[in-house]
Amino acid sequence: MTDPSTPYRVCVVCAGNICRSPIAEFVLRRRLEEVGLGHLVTVDSAGTGGWHAGQQADSRALTALHHHGYDGGAHRARQFRREWFADVDLVLALDRENFADLSTLARDDDTRAKVQLLRSYDPDAVTTDDTDVPDPYYGDDAAFDHVLLMIERAADGFVAAVREEIELDAPGGEPSRQ
Repeated sequence: MTDPSTPYRVCVVCAGNICRSPIAEFVLRRRLEEVGLGHLVTVDSAGTGGWHAGQQADSRALTALHHHGYDGGAHRARQFRREWFADVDLVLALDRENFADLSTLARDDDTRAKVQLLRSYDPDAVTTDDTDVPDPYYGDDAAFDHVLLMIERAADGFVAAVREEIELDAPGGEPSRQ
């Protein structure tokens, strides 16, 4: 984050970009908008694999989003590419396997430092060392609702951390990204 005129860019990553990461994308985007940071932070998502590229989110993910007041209908899956590290400030992995895959893609320590686990922003998850968001793909609707609630719990800590990061960059303590 060196140019205050560009948005802070976040990419949320799971395995196939049809379940967890689209849910996280829409939850985080909404939370940022609610606190007035939506114009300063962009959130998108991708998968470590390209199996579902171009597809909508899983219907159960869309249903969970809809039941909790989010609209994920515009989502299309895509695969995270190594060169994207240059264009993002933060990459949020949904589990340790995704974290390892992304860390392997990173070319150096500075790039690897951009990769964090989303649930590392949930104090309850950190104290219990339960930082994975489980993949609900083989589960039922309740598994997708559970994942959404886990992501919502991490969202508050994420928003607070991003707000602090943006304010530290801003002269005079006012957010400067436009």
